[in-house]
Amino acid sequence: MVPALTMPSDAKLNPLISPSDVDRTSRDVLLEPADSPRLANLCGLTDEHLRQVESRLGVEISNRGNQFRVTGAPERVVMADELLRDLYRQTDQEVLNPVAVHLFLQQSRVESLLTPQLNEIQEISILTKRGMVRGRGPNQQRYLSAILSHDLSFGIGPAGTGKTYLAVAAAVDALQKDRVRRIVLVRPAVEAGEHLGFLPGDMAQKVDPYLRPLYDALYDMLGFEKVDKMIERGIIEVAPLAFMRGRTLSEAFIILDEAQNTTVEQMKMFLTRIGFGSTAVVTGDVTQVDLPRHTSSGLRNVIDILEGVKGVSFSFFTSKDVVRHPLVQRIVDAYERAEKSSGAGDEAKGK
Repeated sequence: MVPALTMPSDAKLNPLISPSDVDRTSRDVLLEPADSPRLANLCGLTDEHLRQVESRLGVEISNRGNQFRVTGAPERVVMADELLRDLYRQTDQEVLNPVAVHLFLQQSRVESLLTPQLNEIQEISILTKRGMVRGRGPNQQRYLSAILSHDLSFGIGPAGTGKTYLAVAAAVDALQKDRVRRIVLVRPAVEAGEHLGFLPGDMAQKVDPYLRPLYDALYDMLGFEKVDKMIERGIIEVAPLAFMRGRTLSEAFIILDEAQNTTVEQMKMFLTRIGFGSTAVVTGDVTQVDLPRHTSSGLRNVIDILEGVKGVSFSFFTSKDVVRHPLVQRIVDAYERAEKSSGAGDEAKGK
């Protein structure tokens, strides 16, 4: 009688563990030359850089001098080997820190390697005054690709995932290649309970604080003087959402930022402003709505309404796509856990 095959006990207890995770292997990685300062740079203070790689890939890394041992699922061990070698080459050019390692892991397309179907995403680069702007990781690449191939694109996710910056980069690229005649930057004038009427100054001075992130991205890509001249000539227009009513925007690249703070009516009004030859990008974070209580967010509402509509794309970002300080990613995760816990508690009370 042939004995039945059995899985290890941890695989039985945890259905998320796949056979490849249980089938662990080890690989020795020799990094040369054996340079002590470079090796210390690679590992980081108390091996914090190695811990980052471990956490992202789900492997274990130990070392003695320039001899490293990586243990984990076979395909992840291979990835860790390549990443360690690439990072070690970087130590010859720069001093690493947790932020640099975090960004390196984002750019290394780890997620696409862990999820093979994401390898089909074409890498897109946009030339700006500061050099090439590229999407960090598969989600950002997919977002850029969607912007270039759709008339209307939505970028939805937490702060720090590059939604606005990449949209502005695509707008600058379209303007420089004469695909559009102007850039229109729009934001709803609602911020944590503040309204335009409470702010001092004329309308331009009232609007500026709300549009500052958009200005910053433009200055970063085109320079102060060029942006100011384009604004004077009307090539770049910045305006609060309320000013869009009654207009039709043709041959323009339109960006609606912080769209979670639009009402359902405002979102519909904005989307119906899109004219011939125009591209529109809507960005926002549905977890940071500053609208009055009992007022529905237009961004949340439009996700269901426009699902499956031809010419419209939705790109959803997660904490893994955060390209700011690594702490931001952990903060986003903590809030998501708290919101899920609160939601579960509310459901239990309702029962």
